[in-house]
Amino acid sequence: MTVKLEKRDDIALLTLDRQEALNALSFDIIEEIAAAIGRVPEMGVRALLITGAGSKAFCAGADIKELRNRPLAAQRAGIERGQAAFAKLDTLSVASVALINGYAFGGGLELALACTFRLATRNAKMGLPEIKLGLTPGYGGTQRLPRVIGEARALEMILTGKTVDAEEAARIGLVNRLVDGDVVAAGIAFAHEFTVYGLPALNFARAAVQRALDVPLAEGLRVEADLGTLAYRTADAEEGMAAFSEKRKPGFRDA
Repeated sequence: MTVKLEKRDDIALLTLDRQEALNALSFDIIEEIAAAIGRVPEMGVRALLITGAGSKAFCAGADIKELRNRPLAAQRAGIERGQAAFAKLDTLSVASVALINGYAFGGGLELALACTFRLATRNAKMGLPEIKLGLTPGYGGTQRLPRVIGEARALEMILTGKTVDAEEAARIGLVNRLVDGDVVAAGIAFAHEFTVYGLPALNFARAAVQRALDVPLAEGLRVEADLGTLAYRTADAEEGMAAFSEKRKPGFRDA
């Protein structure tokens, strides 16, 4: 299997393992990624980490050999399959963290952009170089990158095909933070900064922020009010407020 899914205590770890091709995406691998993400809710985990095997690449992008000499209908279907696979992360019941260990180009960066958070090793390099092939990003890059780093910076990266290193990626907000040493251990430690809280509140908060990017402020505030009201109805909210009043650590039960 080129896509491995395992459980590390309360964390799911998805690893792309095609090191001979810098973990590049074939159409089959995209289907494997979609299937793996679909299994995560059954694992009883509190977060999903995604990384690439080895130290050279998270994912070097699409397998270009597969993209040549195909009918336009097949090209569109391939784009839509990639978009649908990565969009599964938007509705996943837990937050996801991309661990960018090396190259993340094209579809590889688009996979990372679909995650809730991104961490990067200091040797990481990222970009959407499709323009250099006479193409445009197709697995969500034109939509997610401006949401993460803003329209002007996104246009610069996409229209020039430029590569950014880890330091610049952190500076412009493309990654949340840089990590040293064992990237999976760093990812688990990062995930545990939020997995200590109740899943209902985490999911309500994530959904509210996601909606903020798609609707006018007034509608977004209504969404916030709706989800905030639902949060008050949870047992975790009662426990959290009681623990605060009693000056003790809360014991959330995801209820």
